[in-house]
Amino acid sequence: MPGSRFRPYIISALVLLISVSLFTTIPMVNAQDSGDGKLVYIIPIENEVEAGLEAFLSRTTKEAEAAGADHIIFEIDTPGGRVDSARQIAELLQDLELTTTSFIVNQALSAGSYIALNTDNIYMKPQANMGASGVINQDGTAANKKAQSAWLSAMKSAAESKGRDKLYAAAMADPSIDLPKYGAGEGKYLTLDPDSAVEVGYSNATVEDRTELLNELGLNNATIVEKEPTIAENIARFITNPVVVPILLSVASLGLIVELYSPGFGIPGIMGLLSLILFFYGHVVAGLAGMEAIILLILGLVLIIAEFFVPGGIVGLLGVGSVVGSLLISGQDIGHMSMSIGIAFIVAIIAAIILFKSMGMEKGFFRHIILKDQTSTELGYVSSVNRLELIGLEGVTVTQLRPSGTAIFDDERLDVVSEGGFIQSNKPVKVVKVEGVRVVVREV
Repeated sequence: MPGSRFRPYIISALVLLISVSLFTTIPMVNAQDSGDGKLVYIIPIENEVEAGLEAFLSRTTKEAEAAGADHIIFEIDTPGGRVDSARQIAELLQDLELTTTSFIVNQALSAGSYIALNTDNIYMKPQANMGASGVINQDGTAANKKAQSAWLSAMKSAAESKGRDKLYAAAMADPSIDLPKYGAGEGKYLTLDPDSAVEVGYSNATVEDRTELLNELGLNNATIVEKEPTIAENIARFITNPVVVPILLSVASLGLIVELYSPGFGIPGIMGLLSLILFFYGHVVAGLAGMEAIILLILGLVLIIAEFFVPGGIVGLLGVGSVVGSLLISGQDIGHMSMSIGIAFIVAIIAAIILFKSMGMEKGFFRHIILKDQTSTELGYVSSVNRLELIGLEGVTVTQLRPSGTAIFDDERLDVVSEGGFIQSNKPVKVVKVEGVRVVVREV
């Protein structure tokens, strides 16, 4: 057949065309796309947002930068927490010069959603959610308008800084924004599920687990470094919790008050000192308290002890002021610290009143500084000689007795008191009673 001699050439051309087509339609997977040679740090953001978490993130992000990490993934599961700590964490994230991703494994509510908005990427698990970011006081009431306005501005700025629509960030913090399509009609804070978060451009994608996330980011072959809080950081996070602080200070004050009424130094004093030490240890680790607070505390304790030996009270007042000052400068919020100190002070007063009524001031430390000896007759003390031998003696008045005066008994001149009425001078009298220095006479 004509052209049969060209058939091999045609087949070869087709094979070549198909091969070229395959190479041009199937992308080449290189080492960079799979993350080979990349270093990824995975850092958890769990439980409440507070000063301890801020200290932990500060340490681990600095370590990641120092190690030359290419990417940081924050695995978030938090109900929120302190606004001031969240803003410090956001500032820390904005200053990072490497790529950051929030992986919301369960919830990123309130301050947690604000932290997520300050990262470059957001991914969510199928059951996760983010939002509900209204500012709430510790008593459960809404914060004042000034605080709400500042927080609303911060939420919008965080969204805009990473190219996200600020409307939805605002709706998370402002219930007056009406978004019924996402279950946030007027009067409700916006909370995004994975699908709605993808739809509004807040989430990049929904992934099942960390492995799928790394594949999405092209980091499945990267070197992974997982960071966890140290024991000291966990203790600090617990101690700096706003609920724990007043309890800790109350235990400290109660233990030290009880110790004043206890002989020797025992369990109450140890509990009080340990509570005080734990308070400052946690706040030092969290970066809230410095050496100035420790020095002020030690100075205050020394002055309080000196008060027991130095009269006047001024030294003791200075000591109490120093201790209170050290507590105030160690707290993250001076208002909360003032409330915590007030609670501890009330507990101490109640304990002191109860112990005073039940035990008096004759036990414990007070027994060394309060005089207990009495010059009573039972202990052999007498204020004067009781001259009972005078009873029955007769003498003569030297002066008039009105009713007191002077009389002579066996040539001894004595001050006497008549038994009742007036007695003229030079009248015979008889001693009928002796009470210490009081000699009672009756006219004969």
